[in-house]
Amino acid sequence: MPGGTVTLVEGSTFCISEPGGDIAQGQPHGLFVRDMRVLSQWALTIDGRAPEPLIVQQSEPYAAAFIGHLSPRGELSRYNLLVIRRRYVGDGMREDIAIRNTAPLPAACVVTLAAAADFADLFEVKAGRTRAGRSASLVAGASILTFQTRQGGRDCRLLIQGDGGPEATSGSLSWRAMVPAHGEWTVSVEAAPVIDGVLVPVHHPRGQPVEHAFPARRLREWRRSAPQVHSAEPHLTAVLRRGVEDIGALRIFDPEHPGRAVVAAGAPWFMALFGRDSLLTSWMLLPWDDSLAVGTLQTLADRQGRVTDPASEEEPGRILHEVRFGPAASLALGGRSAYYGTADATPLFVMVLGELRRWGRHNAAAQTLLPPADRALDWIERYGDADGDGFIEYARKTGQGLVNQGWKDSPDGINFADGRTAKPPIALAEVQGYCYAAYRARAAFAREAGDEPRARHWDGKAAQLKRAFNQAFWLPAKGWFAVALDRDKRPVDALTSNIGHCLWTGVADADKAATVADRLLSDDMFSGWGIRTLATSMSAYNPMSYHNGSVWPHDNALCAAGLMRYGFTGHAQRVAQAIFDVATHFGDRLPELFCGFPRDEYPVPIPYPTSCSPQAWAAAAPLQLLTTLLRITPQPNAGRIWCAPAMPGRYLPLRVTGLRFGQAQLTIDARHDGWDLTGLDGTGIELVREPRTRHSAAT
Repeated sequence: MPGGTVTLVEGSTFCISEPGGDIAQGQPHGLFVRDMRVLSQWALTIDGRAPEPLIVQQSEPYAAAFIGHLSPRGELSRYNLLVIRRRYVGDGMREDIAIRNTAPLPAACVVTLAAAADFADLFEVKAGRTRAGRSASLVAGASILTFQTRQGGRDCRLLIQGDGGPEATSGSLSWRAMVPAHGEWTVSVEAAPVIDGVLVPVHHPRGQPVEHAFPARRLREWRRSAPQVHSAEPHLTAVLRRGVEDIGALRIFDPEHPGRAVVAAGAPWFMALFGRDSLLTSWMLLPWDDSLAVGTLQTLADRQGRVTDPASEEEPGRILHEVRFGPAASLALGGRSAYYGTADATPLFVMVLGELRRWGRHNAAAQTLLPPADRALDWIERYGDADGDGFIEYARKTGQGLVNQGWKDSPDGINFADGRTAKPPIALAEVQGYCYAAYRARAAFAREAGDEPRARHWDGKAAQLKRAFNQAFWLPAKGWFAVALDRDKRPVDALTSNIGHCLWTGVADADKAATVADRLLSDDMFSGWGIRTLATSMSAYNPMSYHNGSVWPHDNALCAAGLMRYGFTGHAQRVAQAIFDVATHFGDRLPELFCGFPRDEYPVPIPYPTSCSPQAWAAAAPLQLLTTLLRITPQPNAGRIWCAPAMPGRYLPLRVTGLRFGQAQLTIDARHDGWDLTGLDGTGIELVREPRTRHSAAT
């Protein structure tokens, strides 16, 4: 019998159930649509008995077949029944139930599907704060169940109806079935939400072939356009393929702009737009797919801050932290559907826009996004750097806001070497690096447009920030950058993975890079499975904590990119190989994070108990690591692309197709005796067959 739970995802809809397919009351299970649980119970019985689970077959992110059986007992002793429940989610749910009779005699039975709806907010369910006995009112009509309530100012209903004229009673649909000898009985059931009087069309309507439904067509198109990687090591191929699949599953689409895709942060509880997560994921995917970067930038620009609102921490030009729709979420976000409490999303917005320009496929879209980028830069100077010291700081403006507003946003995520937590306002090291890269990106746009005065302005801002950063954050007695400056401008001296981001963005001085690189790969930072978030020598170190000693794949991918940027190829290869190895222990899918126990003590990585899976930036991490190892760097304003693959020998030969640069689709063949890049013929782009270390070069 399988264990655990099964999660299906389509856009912002997801369903969590038991391995047999039932949604159990009193558990964090359910069908969730638009951050609201519309089904809190869904239980199938045959003559009062629940089928025994045998196996779950999940061919697509949004679909699964739950296969079980009823063993002979009592009146059923003459036959065995195989029960197949095929479930499809997407703005509601469809379930096709098939009962197969393996005996030579027909079988009569009563099939009952019990359902309940509490319309609880996603945040309440996740936190276990739903009220006991809470349920919506129920109307049982002719072959249909209608649950209805008023929740958070919204009128909510759920319609459940099925084929075959079922009897609708209090909380259930029932069919009197006759299953032919060696035959099959089938029925299809649909659960469709109605919000404020508007029926939400389910993506897989009854009676229509599921392969023609929009999710299936959209996923096929994603797969067709996805990069293809073939390696001598099958595990690498499998890990990269799984990452592509998971990104496809985590895409969500704005109903007002159905062709505009963004990537949700992670399943099951974070199927929403998060500024930082979506931007970093889009960055990592740019050489492989730029549609998510375009969609994410456009969507965030539409929701860019316009007013000053302490409750939601909105400020003019600021890029949001997250978007939610449920009533409890709105309450938590200051009565708004968006919360803006993040220090890094705003400079990351400009960074990603600059990287989109460098890969050269959406120049027109990039130009239309320059005004929002300029508003973001204005936020950095007017609000982000509130005290005028040249650094972005954060301090929450509401008691409901996040205490820490970088990627390590747990309450104890920023601490000193002796374990004391830093007091805000806090200036994070990596955020200054993001700001530096944002200034460089804006300078590149200006230079490309022939606006040399503006280019010099932003280059000057970048140079000034770099000097100030290396002076204020560097700890010469320790040999690493402080993770932050606290409210008294004291360096927060813990040794953390954040210093790797300072290599990634290029804000670290070249004469400090070798020391930083060695620190990242030291025994107290590198577990053998990856770079820890916090060194074992720090007082707050806990390998089972969220941000104080755990290992995050996306963090490692950015550190590896930084190591390669400064020319530390061997260091980057060690990190990449470790993270690829981790994925093979998690079914080829990298988790959000895992515990920081050392590899020489534990031959398999230890899971973190509540890690999201799939999770967007973890899914993108293998592709970012591959880009790093390929050492491919576009320079469109000079008409060049630099490439010099540094793949570890265990992965060779390696063939990569589907890399996108401008209008060209590139193929790289890497072998033990050399490599080739094809696809540039007729583009006028020069291939430079050597690596490009970029810490001192123009962006």
